[in-house]
Amino acid sequence: MKIIISPAKKMVVNQDDFDVLDMPLYLNQAQELLKAMQQLNYQSAQKLWQTSDQLTKLAYNQLQQTDLNHQLTPAILAFSGIQYQYLAADLLSEPALAYLQANLRILSGFYGILKPFDGIVPYRLEMGAKLAVAGQKNLYDFWGDQLYQALGAGREPIVNLASKEYAKAVTPFLKLTDQWIDVDFVQEVQGKFKTKATLAKMARGEMVRFMAENQITTIAGLKGFDSPDYRFSAANSTETKLVFVRQNKK
Repeated sequence: MKIIISPAKKMVVNQDDFDVLDMPLYLNQAQELLKAMQQLNYQSAQKLWQTSDQLTKLAYNQLQQTDLNHQLTPAILAFSGIQYQYLAADLLSEPALAYLQANLRILSGFYGILKPFDGIVPYRLEMGAKLAVAGQKNLYDFWGDQLYQALGAGREPIVNLASKEYAKAVTPFLKLTDQWIDVDFVQEVQGKFKTKATLAKMARGEMVRFMAENQITTIAGLKGFDSPDYRFSAANSTETKLVFVRQNKK
């Protein structure tokens, strides 16, 4: 089983808690993207990132000094957004961390795809960013089917806990024989199911932690997700989509 999740915009450097075990699979491609971004002027970089002046200054200065081989942080710690806070990798046991290394993959506009203990540096480049590089008009075209191939989709199920922006880097290449399982976390609002972005990020992190702690290896096992807030809804799920509904607190 492979589990895919999105990266986070917020990143940190943490060289104390865990060791880096490997380098990213597509490090050469990341180096190519880095070179292209370093050639951008300030205004072009700000347009690409769609950031405020304050964030752009920080990111642009960081970009000029980026070295993909030094001051590396394991990916699972480098990303520090809400999803990763609720995953809480630093609190997991060794068997749970080994499970993540074997099964979890982080999709990335910059690195392509990452194992949890691949060594990375802070960057700013979302998958949906319109960066023209290597004759391609955007990152989806630049990465092509490489992320799909890296997942080995034909060999095992893929549990999609990524956002649409990142899942879209894989879905165009799926074959009828691939087992792709979407997971939705929804809340009933005025009789309709809606996804609240922040709550969904929390739930995705909790689900990854649940899978690691319980060594989940089957889709059936996912349905037992032990959450105080969500319950699996068989009535709203299908063979290719698992829906978890947020419970109304009394």
